[in-house]
Amino acid sequence: MIVVTGGTGFIGSNLLAGLEERGQADLVVCDLLANAEKESNVGKRELAAFVIPADLPEFLETNAPDIRAVFHMGAITSTTETDVRALTLTNVDLSADLWRWCARKRVPFIYASSASTYGDGSTGFDDDGSVSGLLRLRPMNPYGRSKHRFDRMVAEWVEAGAPRPPQWVGLKFFNVYGPNEYHKGAMQSLVARAFRADAAGHPVSLFRSHDPRYPNGGQKRDFVYVQDCISVMLWLLEHPDVSGLFNVGTGEARTFLDLIGSMFAALDREPQIDWIDTPAEIRERYQYFTQAEMGRLRAAGYQADFFSVEQGVREYVTRYLTTDDPYR
Repeated sequence: MIVVTGGTGFIGSNLLAGLEERGQADLVVCDLLANAEKESNVGKRELAAFVIPADLPEFLETNAPDIRAVFHMGAITSTTETDVRALTLTNVDLSADLWRWCARKRVPFIYASSASTYGDGSTGFDDDGSVSGLLRLRPMNPYGRSKHRFDRMVAEWVEAGAPRPPQWVGLKFFNVYGPNEYHKGAMQSLVARAFRADAAGHPVSLFRSHDPRYPNGGQKRDFVYVQDCISVMLWLLEHPDVSGLFNVGTGEARTFLDLIGSMFAALDREPQIDWIDTPAEIRERYQYFTQAEMGRLRAAGYQADFFSVEQGVREYVTRYLTTDDPYR
């Protein structure tokens, strides 16, 4: 039995699909079905159980002997969320409770951190999971700070020799795109939002650059296809000797024009772009460059290639977005 919190969400539902494709039965989701799109995210899965968060502690205790691993993907993920108490309860306290349970029951624990913990990127993107390494980082919003706080708690527990799960992994996901993100509204990837705008006959809106070092559309991100994120997690499940905090990106920053150009190329059309100013309220905190340092994950033994932007976007567009059933 494998428990996936946040299993109806973007990465969680793709993980369930990946596990099922590998022949894993007895999949358990812990989540709330907030809308029909999230229900569609798991509509093709054969689940052993669906547990609401309030019932999770009892479920874990009752089924402890049968639980092979806990993938903790559940979180408040909005980068604009300002309710610090809610972020703490969901992103920090629940994560800590699951860590302690997995340590006590000797169950592997793999959780979602975030590249937002790197803040404006001025301190780099090195996934140094030590206490001293994490102290250098300055996340720029409450969401990022909540994820960073739990990363720091883990580092402190590990360095103090406190009880820990037999395998523990934190994953700093970079700019993930792919199927089953449709419920996320404004937090969807640029690919999904641009495809919908184009399908409605509108040009794709991109932020102008307000930094002379970058041309319009030259802002760069490490865009990673969700299938690569799932491949990493499945590999970790098969390698229980690997623990640590790791980046999950491609290791290559690409421009927004690269991303949008790939979408239009997949549609065999010329790009239609409308340049707009970056909103004043986020302009000072806007990131112009992110790029995952991937050396630690590679050194741990993960050697699979990552989708390029061109490959990932083409598969997303042709296999999902342009079909009658875009869900994985």
